Amino acid sequence: MNGEDQIQKAYESILSQDFEKAIEWFEKAIAAEPNNAAYHYKLSITYARGNKLSSAIEHAVEAAQLEQDNEAYRYHLQVLHARELVERAQRHLSTQTEHAERAIFLLKEAIVLDPLAIEAYLILGEAFAFRNDYGRAHQTVADALRLEPNHELAKQQAERYQQKMKNRD
Repeated sequence: MNGEDQIQKAYESILSQDFEKAIEWFEKAIAAEPNNAAYHYKLSITYARGNKLSSAIEHAVEAAQLEQDNEAYRYHLQVLHARELVERAQRHLSTQTEHAERAIFLLKEAIVLDPLAIEAYLILGEAFAFRNDYGRAHQTVADALRLEPNHELAKQQAERYQQKMKNRD
């Protein structure tokens, strides 16, 4: 069985909602053709959908290294790195208050890597609010709303931060 046959089996598994089986088929395709960047990329996407971020990044790096001129592979890797930074920032915010500054730094980096990462904007807004910097919190969430005007959580946060700013005056 060649790599393409195994890729087809992986897609069939995805259509059947069997993502673990799809991962197995993608891995078999890579074993058959280890230098096929597209296979690594497809496996990376499947891992990312399953929230297996470290494995997703590993295969995204491999795809990007195998085909260095491929914009899609490089962009996918950037988006994964942004997700990784958001997760790290969330851990900083959930552990101790003195980690808010580090979380803010990580979230800003995530937004640079993926300017469409709404979750990063929302968490960054919360980090600013945590420091009682409601002006910056509101501005950050307003940026998210420019990207996704109907995002309910962003609307709620913007309203909450605006109210906090009014209460301070």
